[in-house]
This record gives sequence, C-alpha cells and structure tokens, in this order.
Amino acid sequence: QVQLVESGGGLVQAGGSLRLSCAASGSIFSIDAMGWYRQAPGKQREFIAFITSGGSTNYADSVKGRFTISRDNAKNTVYLQMNSLKPEDTAVYYCNAGDYSRGVNYWGKGTLVTVSS
Repeated sequence: QVQLVESGGGLVQAGGSLRLSCAASGSIFSIDAMGWYRQAPGKQREFIAFITSGGSTNYADSVKGRFTISRDNAKNTVYLQMNSLKPEDTAVYYCNAGDYSRGVNYWGKGTLVTVSS
C-alpha cells in the first residue's frame, strides 16, 4: 500500500503562483510514476502531469509552459509548481502514484486550488 498526502492548495489571484506537494509513504519502492490530476466542479478528473522514477515528465497541453512537476527522492515527495495561474485552473488537485507491474493506482484526498479573477 502507498499513502499520498497533498498540501499547498489555497486561494490565489490570477497570474499568481502556488506549489503543491505530495508526500508518499508506505510501499514506495513499488511506484513507477507519480503525477497530478485535477477535477473542477461539474467536470471529469483530468490529467495534468506525471514524472517517472527515471525523471521523465509529461504534461497536459493546458498547463505546458506554466506548470512544472519535480520530485525529491530523499523526501519521497513530488511537487507541482504552478505559475501564471488562471481562473480555469480552479479545481481540486489530486496526487497519483502508479504501480505498473501490479496495475494499481493510488490517490491522495486532494487539495483545493482556487484562482480568482
């Protein structure tokens, strides 16, 4: 089992920045990649970014050039630096960890990001 705890959400004005953190614990040796998803009110959860254990990254087109995912292996933590935030970035942001060999996905409880115009 893997436990994920997100932090760093809050209220920010458009154009501002926030950094989200996701601390992983438990069977972290089984994790192949970690990422971020978000879910806005009335919408489906959508992919934002992921980073593999080897450091490869991928981003949704909607956040490319504005968001950066990174990881601190010593702290078992993944970060999402969000710059140039827009009101449409308002959502609950969820951390995800994937164990590809077992086909298992783990999720955190989410952290709310609100961007005011």
